[in-house]
Amino acid sequence: MNRGDDMEKDTTEKLPFSTIDQVGVVVKDLDRAVEFYSSLGIGPFQPLHVTRVERTVYGKLADDVRNISRVAQMGHVQLELIQPVSGESVQKEFLERRGEGINHLGFLVDDVGKEVAKLVAKGFNVISSVQYLGGGGVAYLDTDRIGGVLFELIQWPPQ
Repeated sequence: MNRGDDMEKDTTEKLPFSTIDQVGVVVKDLDRAVEFYSSLGIGPFQPLHVTRVERTVYGKLADDVRNISRVAQMGHVQLELIQPVSGESVQKEFLERRGEGINHLGFLVDDVGKEVAKLVAKGFNVISSVQYLGGGGVAYLDTDRIGGVLFELIQWPPQ
């Protein structure tokens, strides 16, 4: 008898939280934060170059939202420092409510729409999303109800 014959197959649906791509930290002053993290040997920091087409926050179009960010690669994980500048973003809400800190963990996915649909079916809500020019985008989920950290699904646009 083959040992695999008597093992039950795992029929649970795989959720998209296996490939962490990014840790997002909300800061009050981006230049000061870059200087601090650089002094610890992290960096170099670069602007995040992705052209946004549309942003929603809590289901409403949010064209007035502007965050500035810089990223540094740390092995396989990107550290993103984010400073809210204008509009009502989830990052601004985080900063006002909790101060500086880890806002989100970003998980790399092949199809953000498909993965969002699976998570919505499980009872999670998209609280903010961004569509990128050329395809792809991100979706922030309301996973902060336990642990205080949002999960972001990231589908980078084709290169």
